[in-house]
Amino acid sequence: MGGNSGTELKITEDGSHTLYAASFDECYHSSHGAVQESEHIFIRRGLLAVKKKSLNVLEIGFGTGLNAFLTLLEAQNLGISVHYTGVELFPVSVEQAMHLNYPDLISPRNKDLFQRLHAVPWGVEVEIEPGFRLLKINVDFQSFVPGKGFDVIYFDAFSPEKQPEMWTEERFRLLYESCSEEAVLTTYCSKGVVRRALQAVGFKVERLPGPPGKREILRACK
Repeated sequence: MGGNSGTELKITEDGSHTLYAASFDECYHSSHGAVQESEHIFIRRGLLAVKKKSLNVLEIGFGTGLNAFLTLLEAQNLGISVHYTGVELFPVSVEQAMHLNYPDLISPRNKDLFQRLHAVPWGVEVEIEPGFRLLKINVDFQSFVPGKGFDVIYFDAFSPEKQPEMWTEERFRLLYESCSEEAVLTTYCSKGVVRRALQAVGFKVERLPGPPGKREILRACK
């Protein structure tokens, strides 16, 4: 989720870190567990739902880099290639990212890869590992114009109450048009207004069981 420099490190219930963004009065992840939330919503319900050997992934809200790190590790595990685009207006500083405990909890031997995800420059496509290319774009989602052919979209903006402009039909229509056939979009937000906006632009939307502490999430398919 997007944030800004006014952030504070917090521990969630599964022992993993999140950041609290004072300007939005909201945390980047669920207080019930950052890692388990990301694995459930974006990896199991998103990435693994598309059966391709080469995937084009778009994340709206690069935030802490947790979703990108989990995607990189899963791509290695599955032997697939991933082109990953992360959009973020307020990047987490490299210094602050180095305090996040995700590598220690998930894969200590790959700590250097997590560091690289944050250290590589914005606006430049970089090969993090063979088969995993990353492009981080420092831009407001309101002015972001995506390319075509995305197979998986992680929609991880702050909540509609905090960032209503991110969750509009107009923005979802742009994403729908950027998707490949049978692409999926996953998000933690299951509000009716979001579901209806996704359906209005052409997505087939299903409610799925959420991670601990959350009853439902949404997955939209093209």
